[in-house]
Amino acid sequence: MKKTTIFMGIAFLGLLAGCTQNTTQSSSAQSTESSASTAMSATASTEQSASGETAHATGELPSVTVEEAIQIFQDTHPDAVVTSLELDTTFGNYFYKIEGVDDNNEYELTIDAETKAVSDERTEKLDADEQNGVKKAEDQLNTQDLLSLTEISDSAVQEVGGGEATDWDLDKEMNVTYWEVKVQEGNTKTNVKINAQTGEVLETEIDD
Repeated sequence: MKKTTIFMGIAFLGLLAGCTQNTTQSSSAQSTESSASTAMSATASTEQSASGETAHATGELPSVTVEEAIQIFQDTHPDAVVTSLELDTTFGNYFYKIEGVDDNNEYELTIDAETKAVSDERTEKLDADEQNGVKKAEDQLNTQDLLSLTEISDSAVQEVGGGEATDWDLDKEMNVTYWEVKVQEGNTKTNVKINAQTGEVLETEIDD
């Protein structure tokens, strides 16, 4: 009888030890899985942060091209020609501001450079001496075969020797249509004028 009791006691202790071991292994596995999950989350967070910094550093250009913005203006005012175009940022968003004239009126449109949404439309009557095509002929920009924003930005930054292009203006002087690109390098801003068709650098001036 005593032998039977001792045997059963030993068997019980063995079963208890096995359960304890299984519980320990299970807890260890859960702890390992939790650590791995935490490490993966930290890695993903780091990658996301690095990606954001890279996107900000490269100064990505808007999805709406200059040609598309001009087409929107011309669809809105079919008889008008473009006399001025600006691309700048407001609260971190890119906007095109385009001005143009026809025989009798002057127009201005603001176009969201991501959504193509049109806002801030303005129309003004031209002065008598500017009507009947006078201002139209004087101020019309050559919008054919324009270099891309990427090309002129790269050219402007290369001319300055570094930095980032932040603002773009399409204008005209001495019958030459040119881009004026503002390059920010540290605390220094430099304006670079580039022929809009040929890419020739026309002028470089540090903005005081």
